[in-house]
Amino acid sequence: MSKTITPYHNEQGTKKQQVADMFNNISKTYDFLNHFLSLGIDIIWRKKAINELKNDRPKLILDVATGTGDFAFEALSILKPDKIIGVDISQGMLDIAKQKIVKRNLQGKFEVKLGDSEKLPFEAGGFDAVTVAYGVRNFENLELGMADIQRVLKPGGKAVILEFSKPKVFPVKQLYKLYFNYITPGIGKLFSKDSRAYTYLPESVAAFPDGKDFTGVMDKVGFKHTKCRPLAFGICSIYTGVK
Repeated sequence: MSKTITPYHNEQGTKKQQVADMFNNISKTYDFLNHFLSLGIDIIWRKKAINELKNDRPKLILDVATGTGDFAFEALSILKPDKIIGVDISQGMLDIAKQKIVKRNLQGKFEVKLGDSEKLPFEAGGFDAVTVAYGVRNFENLELGMADIQRVLKPGGKAVILEFSKPKVFPVKQLYKLYFNYITPGIGKLFSKDSRAYTYLPESVAAFPDGKDFTGVMDKVGFKHTKCRPLAFGICSIYTGVK
C-alpha cells in the first residue's frame, strides 16, 4: 500500500480536508496558473478526453472534481448534453464555477454542488457519463472513489478520466521531472498565496498508480472495456471504462 500524499505535511486532518483547504486557497489563481504552467496544452488534452464521449451522445453527465468548471464548459460546447452536474469538495472553486455559469448564461445547463467524490450525493444508475479531469489522484481512497463513479453510472454508461501520468521515454521523462519538481513550484510560489499546493502536485503525480495500475483499479471495481490512452509521450493519460 503506497503512502498517502497530502498537501500539507505538518497539518492534522485527512487528505480530503487538506485537499479542500488547498483548493480553497488557490481557487482565485487556479485557472490562470493551469493554462500558464501547461503552456495552454491542457485545453487540447481536455478536448481529446471529451471526444471519447462523442459517439455515446450522453444526455446527463456528472463531472467529478469539477473545480472551476473548465472541463464541463468544454464538454457542453462539444457534446451538447441536456445537462451537466459538477461536484467538488472545494467551495472556493465552486464559487468561481458559479460566476462563470452566470456570466455565460448556462444556469439551465450546468449546475454545481458541494460533495465528496468518494460518497457522491446521487442515486445509483443516474448518469450516462462521468468525467474527471485531474481529480482522481486527489482521492483519499482511489478504489472507493472509482467504485462510487461506477455506481452512479447507468448500465452501459462510460467513465472518462484525464490524469497526469509519468512519461517513461528519454528525454521527456527527465525534462518533465525538472519542470514539474522545480519550475512548477517556483511559478506557483510567485503567483499563488499557497506555494505548497504546487509542490504537492508533482508529489501526488509521482504517487499515483498510472497506466495499467489504474486500469487495474477500474477493472477491480467492475468497469469493463477499460483502456489507457497516453498523450504527449505519457505526460497525461485518458482512461475509459464502461459499466
